[in-house]
Amino acid sequence: MKKELKDTIVVELGQKLKEYPHFYLVDTTGLNAEQTSNLRRKCFKNEIKMVVVKNTLLHKAFEASDIDFSPLYDSLKGNTAVFFTQNANVPANSLRSRTLFLA
Repeated sequence: MKKELKDTIVVELGQKLKEYPHFYLVDTTGLNAEQTSNLRRKCFKNEIKMVVVKNTLLHKAFEASDIDFSPLYDSLKGNTAVFFTQNANVPANSLRSRTLFLA
């Protein structure tokens, strides 16, 4: 991946961090392509913006932010998806009840 593209991704992530008041970091390790696709559809239906991102790029976006996200750095392992949302409890309720993960 070219540096210009990486820089663009970091900027876009930074914009999403400002645009959305809430986000969840979700480890998607173990999901196959079909499960990931289903998860994306269910996120869309629940007005959750799901972004699968390289951990290093998300780390850089965190570092560039005005907010101190350093407590989250250790969470950036495996395959990370970020769920951006306007309503904090929608992903929480969906994850708790596992409705996002059921086929």
